[in-house]
Amino acid sequence: MSAKRNNNNALKRGEEIEVTISKMAFGGRGIAKMPTEKGELVVFVPNTIPGQVVKCRVVKSRKNHVETKLLEIVEKSPDEVSIPYQPIAGAPYATLPVQLQQKYKQETCIDLFRRIGGVQNADILFDTLLSSPDNWHYRNKMEYSFAAIRYDLHTHEELDEFALGFKHRGTWWMVENLDADSGLFDEQVENNLHIIRKFCEDSGLPPWHAPRREGFFRFLTVRKSYANDQVLFNLVTTSDNLAKFDMDGFVQLLQKLFAERLAGILHTINDDKGDRVQPLEGASRTIVGKDFITENLSGIDFDIRMESFFQTNPKSAEVLYNKAISYLKEKVNTEGTILDLFCGTGTISQLVSREMPHAKVIGVEIEQSAVEDARKAAAANGVTNTTFYAADVNKFLQEHPQYGGKIDAVILDPPRAGIAPKALKRTIELHAPIIVYISCNPATLARDTNTLNQEGFELVKYSLVDQFPHTSHVEAVALFQKKS
Repeated sequence: MSAKRNNNNALKRGEEIEVTISKMAFGGRGIAKMPTEKGELVVFVPNTIPGQVVKCRVVKSRKNHVETKLLEIVEKSPDEVSIPYQPIAGAPYATLPVQLQQKYKQETCIDLFRRIGGVQNADILFDTLLSSPDNWHYRNKMEYSFAAIRYDLHTHEELDEFALGFKHRGTWWMVENLDADSGLFDEQVENNLHIIRKFCEDSGLPPWHAPRREGFFRFLTVRKSYANDQVLFNLVTTSDNLAKFDMDGFVQLLQKLFAERLAGILHTINDDKGDRVQPLEGASRTIVGKDFITENLSGIDFDIRMESFFQTNPKSAEVLYNKAISYLKEKVNTEGTILDLFCGTGTISQLVSREMPHAKVIGVEIEQSAVEDARKAAAANGVTNTTFYAADVNKFLQEHPQYGGKIDAVILDPPRAGIAPKALKRTIELHAPIIVYISCNPATLARDTNTLNQEGFELVKYSLVDQFPHTSHVEAVALFQKKS
């Protein structure tokens, strides 16, 4: 712990300090306390664990607290254990036993509902925390970045070298090589990533240099199907010197490495300067095989394209959706009309349709390709009581006022930012007596809980699903009912 400071010795932006983490706040922010003459100063350090001694840099300084960037873990927490995987920035809590991870997630989420949601009895309304069926190797998609600047995990240096792996925490310009299984995705893919990297490096074509915004290799994205144990690759490059790249050799390498597991290989040209896989302008083509994989959730098949949204942990998604459907069936007549907003590829719409075959289910999603996949999946699975619309949620509700007063329940599954205030207002104006809200960000769910309460909905109960072990993320599902 740094020495006690006087009134004229406040922490300044850019200053480096060493603190001991004592608590955890929502979102994986560790909390330390530093004594001053005016009292204790709260120090927030992201991606840290209670008991760790860490070195961090101040990025924001306020009167009673500072926000920092983690620089180095000086001492491990007594709670940490060793793991047989390569540490990565995306799994900062991999060394913390899952039971403790879940304890912190539950405590901080209950606190969110109390502070932000205004739910004073948040601990009483809390239903349960459900675990992921698999704590390791649970992801069905991973995005690896190429870079011309490599961060060395051992020497902590920035090196001008070819890299393929994950961005170094807190940076956008350099990458840590992934040389072995991270424990989150497919073991065979990640143990062979260094071979793919060497092939690309030996081509003589440069990886993406983020500060200069130039280079050839940009991303390698991989999707995995747990249903049939196949993998789908997408190599993302610029068009610069494309003719010099041995695409046939690249295909042969992947065919040799993955054999019958290889579902297909895509190539995407991305000449955008921005740091995103899907280009604003550009094209993707299928080099070999299929441009999709097939996944199965609760007995229903879904064809998933590389760019389509689909739950990252499909086995845990079954747990999440089953909990949401159980909430729905508690309150809704089996012949009711159910509106599924932000329906994606129609996963929960079809699951509801199967569980409630006499209900009328309406799915709404802005992504046209996802809706096309949803319609195809519904037809292939024999689902006849679901209709899908490709529309902006807010505009859909405006353009279909005929549903006002005729919806028995609304299922909300918005993106991480939550539902837009206008869309939430339109949802409330449907006068549906029941809302089942699925959230990948309990903070926005807590915020919307406050709004729903003000508009006459009471929180009946809510649960958490530990869909992303070893990260700070947790899914939530809540049941709201219109007050009498």
